[in-house]
Amino acid sequence: MSKRIPKFKNEDEERDFWAAHDSTEFINWNKAERITFSNLKPSVKKISLRLPESMLEELKMLANKRDVPYQSLLKIFLAERLEKELAAR
Repeated sequence: MSKRIPKFKNEDEERDFWAAHDSTEFINWNKAERITFSNLKPSVKKISLRLPESMLEELKMLANKRDVPYQSLLKIFLAERLEKELAAR
């Protein structure tokens, strides 16, 4: 029988509790289900990328035809290529 998880006054109290206790005493991890947090935005990091002006203009032209910002289209292109390269391994 699992122990009952106590009620916590705040996050600090909960953090201290879990730092000192094993979760397997309170939770049956064999019955746990994997879930996806689909509404979470991934962490992003700004980078500086130098592109030839002609390439940037072509990217902007394609993005305009698709009615999306050119930065978004560039991310789509990169994601597709990454997926392709990783699948080839």
